[in-house]
Amino acid sequence: MKKKVFVFFPDGVGLRNFAFTDFKAIGENMGFDITYWNNTVFSLQDNLGFKEVKIENHQIHPLTPIYSRARKRCELNVSRDKFNDDVYPTYKFPFNYNGIKNSIRSIYTKFLIGKYSSEKGVEYLRKKINALERKNPKYAYCRAQLETHKPDLIFCTTQRATQSISALLAAKDLGIPTVAFVYSWDNVPKAMQVVETDYYCVWSQHMKREVLQYYSFVKENQVFVTGTPQFEPHYDDSLKETRKTFFEQYNLDVKKKYICYSGDDETTSPLDQYYLEDLAIAVRSLNEKGYNLGIIYRKCPVDFTSRYDEVINTYNDIIEVLDPIWKQVGKQWNQVLPAKEDFKMLYNVCEHSEFVTNVCSSTVFDFVAHDKSCIYYNYEQPQLKKGIRDIGQNYKYVHFRSMPSENAAVFCRDKNNLEHLIKQILDGKLSNVGDGKKWFEIIVGKNPTRASETIWTTINSILN
Repeated sequence: MKKKVFVFFPDGVGLRNFAFTDFKAIGENMGFDITYWNNTVFSLQDNLGFKEVKIENHQIHPLTPIYSRARKRCELNVSRDKFNDDVYPTYKFPFNYNGIKNSIRSIYTKFLIGKYSSEKGVEYLRKKINALERKNPKYAYCRAQLETHKPDLIFCTTQRATQSISALLAAKDLGIPTVAFVYSWDNVPKAMQVVETDYYCVWSQHMKREVLQYYSFVKENQVFVTGTPQFEPHYDDSLKETRKTFFEQYNLDVKKKYICYSGDDETTSPLDQYYLEDLAIAVRSLNEKGYNLGIIYRKCPVDFTSRYDEVINTYNDIIEVLDPIWKQVGKQWNQVLPAKEDFKMLYNVCEHSEFVTNVCSSTVFDFVAHDKSCIYYNYEQPQLKKGIRDIGQNYKYVHFRSMPSENAAVFCRDKNNLEHLIKQILDGKLSNVGDGKKWFEIIVGKNPTRASETIWTTINSILN
């Protein structure tokens, strides 16, 4: 008899990895009965023809956000003290004192932080959140769904969503094994493990070491190294279009060489538009010296600002905008959902660009999969003033310490040096691809093409 697995989407971030790749087809070929347990506004049944159970109740307990914020800050305080490292406070977002309600929430959160910033305190907060969510009506709602459908295992596509807590507690209380996929390469040191499951799937040995280092309640045999489906499409040659076809589709000039500028969200890089402008100025200068270059600007899918517009309009002879094929179905950042067609676009942007430039993005790995370099901007903009976040702190984050060497990316530390770096890469005199591939293996693992298959093999071993 086929084992029934619920693939759980608490929000839309997992769609790209687990709905739009071959993940489902691979699982079905291995003999699993797969149902998507869907807490998102995107209907997998209507759009993809997938079997789904919709979660219509999106409640969380009113106190859960407060206790979750306190839990995260307390964990960061524990890490700061445990590792004697001041990087951890830089992961914190400022408190909100706009209005009476926000002020009361912030004051109460600070009280909790003051009381529970210890390992035992964090454990108390986790138990408190679980107790609150068991009282949340969504718990009974999800439990009833599980009792009706009787899955053999729940695979949760991200560890970081408060929307998943009550649903996973219901599964655990019914004795259904639960597995969480650690969603992103920077999530573990940032205290973003919201859920506690029976097992965890991580990208690499590096990430497994991090989970065991930061979470003493997780045991070694609970963590499985599987890789991530995120990069699998880069090895799917069926997505590749000829340069001529791709350029015609997006009105690009086949005579030009294009540099990709990969935009960032406003939190990570608040002055991002000025780095795009710096690139445009350098490209214009190089074109005057005999090069024939353009820029493909691919924005961050969850950036809804108009901050790039002026730069794009000023340099419209150089910059071509290729927006990611994502659809906004709600107002939250995690309600901007990718379309399957975006895999093909990203593959060909990587394939037909000379290299990529950005502020500290994981697109370094997308491009290195295509043997292309990456320039990271790491200098202050003159527009930086009090209250605006300096991008330099990004490179001090723990996940950047995984670089095997400084040469795993090309760092531009001085605006005046940008044109020279671009010229060196174009002339074949500078590349980070060698060390970039070593970094890729550290973060993504040794088998980037087989992550989906490995996850299903892991699920099979847990069930048996």
